[in-house]
Amino acid sequence: MHTDRPFTPRPRRQPPARGPELLAIVMGLVGWWAVAHFSGLPSFILPTPDQVLLRAWQAARAGTLVRHTWVTLQEVLVGLTLGVALGAPLGYALAKFRRLERLFAPYIVASQAVPVVAIAPLLIIWFGPGMLSKVLITVLITFFPLLMNTMLGVRSIPVEMYHLLCSLGARRLQVLRYLEIPAALPMFFSGLRIAATLSVVGAVVGEFIAAREGLGFLINEARGRYDTALVFVGVLTLMALALSLYGLVRFLEGRLLHWQSRNGQRVVTGVGRR
Repeated sequence: MHTDRPFTPRPRRQPPARGPELLAIVMGLVGWWAVAHFSGLPSFILPTPDQVLLRAWQAARAGTLVRHTWVTLQEVLVGLTLGVALGAPLGYALAKFRRLERLFAPYIVASQAVPVVAIAPLLIIWFGPGMLSKVLITVLITFFPLLMNTMLGVRSIPVEMYHLLCSLGARRLQVLRYLEIPAALPMFFSGLRIAATLSVVGAVVGEFIAAREGLGFLINEARGRYDTALVFVGVLTLMALALSLYGLVRFLEGRLLHWQSRNGQRVVTGVGRR
């Protein structure tokens, strides 16, 4: 079969290089060890990495680290899920109805103008020191980026795309499924990446103020006993949780938005063939 265009194989997707990231981690650990070893500071002020690793192993064997991590993870996941369930639909509604935006905008801006640290004590007084207050704090801190990014994603859709689908006889649900959701997903995932990291902050803020368990409670308890190594263990565990959630969102984004890279590749290839 004759064709005018020569065959060009698609380039294979190369796995991302992890060398610079690993090098940065190693350099950070070496720098930390050097400062702790040569500064002459006592271990209750700045422990070495091996002391922190030993303390983490002791806390893991005792079960305290796993138990407190599980409590914080539950608060984070439930709060982030509720933040998505509330922020994304409301962001879509505000993007579609300007009057609704003018009605809710003062309340939304006011809720973000007050620091979450100032609102957290009220939520703990109203709902108690249990899991519910931590979930509500997490919802409050993750709600805004999800709402704003969803609203901006929907409003960034060109009007010509709506005209095109209307000329093809598309119904309202078809416009939502085939145009608005795919077009708004990149901005939505940008907000979800921010919300995923902030969700850990929201849960720990509530645990710092009043809690019976959780990583924030563990850090507070260790600080009171001058167990600085355990404080480092709690902080590093929080960092690991935030990085894991961020990586999970990036993975889902790559799976759901794989068409972006393919379409971009086709456009570049088509221009090159002219």
